[in-house]
Amino acid sequence: MNKLETLKAALEGRNDEILNYQINIDNYERAIAKINAEHADKPAIVEFRDRLIDMLVSHKIEQLKAIIIRDVIADQVIELEAS
Repeated sequence: MNKLETLKAALEGRNDEILNYQINIDNYERAIAKINAEHADKPAIVEFRDRLIDMLVSHKIEQLKAIIIRDVIADQVIELEAS
C-alpha cells in the first residue's frame, strides 16, 4: 500500500469516526430534551441528564478534533492526486 492509498483509507476511517460522533451527539441532544420535557421531576434521571450534557460537550470537542485531522488528510490526498 502506498501513501495515497493509506491516506484514502485513513480518510474513510475519519469520516466514519465523525459520523459516529454525530450519531451520539444527536442521541444525547434528543435524550436531554426528552428528560427535560418528561422526567425533570426525577432526581436520578436529572443526574443522568447532567452526565449526558457532559458527554455531549466532550463528543462535540472530539468530533471537531476528528474533523480537523480529516481535513488535513483530505488536503494531502488532493496534493498527491494532483502530482
